[in-house]
Amino acid sequence: MPVVCVAQHKPYHGDGIDDYLRFVPVVSAYALKAAGVDSHSPWKRLLVNTATSFAIDAAFTYGLKFTVKSTRPDGTDCHSFPSGHTSFAFFGAAILDKEFRRVSPWISVAGYAVAAVTAVDRVRRNRHHWADVFAGAAIGVLSVEAGYWLGDKITGWDDDVSLAVSPMGVALVVEL
Repeated sequence: MPVVCVAQHKPYHGDGIDDYLRFVPVVSAYALKAAGVDSHSPWKRLLVNTATSFAIDAAFTYGLKFTVKSTRPDGTDCHSFPSGHTSFAFFGAAILDKEFRRVSPWISVAGYAVAAVTAVDRVRRNRHHWADVFAGAAIGVLSVEAGYWLGDKITGWDDDVSLAVSPMGVALVVEL
């Protein structure tokens, strides 16, 4: 049975802070890297893993939006599930966390706080249901996990295991 959308297709013009906040975490990651703050990855790894993560995030988010056809709380259209703003905000927060948590855990806290405010504002402005933003957050974070795994396979980057051989012996380091 096909999904029937009951949206009224009202015109909507985005004008909330969430339209801008969703970009803050990922822009912050690149700004910190450009400013010389010590990140976990070199530029090549950061760029490849960000692009890979974004492709996964966008594919799942928009694939679901156009498959599920959930009506928004304000009735403007049938693309409520999942929240794309929230997905992108948490995607950026997860990258910020992966790259800079070793510098300061407060960088990660700030990124996730901005992403959470974005999610709450989407619900507050009647653009999404809570399930939409929870799903968007999960997709954003999981896409970065998958994107880093796949991106590292593409670039050959493997920082979980290091092996060093010297005249004094062999050292194996496993990062958990």
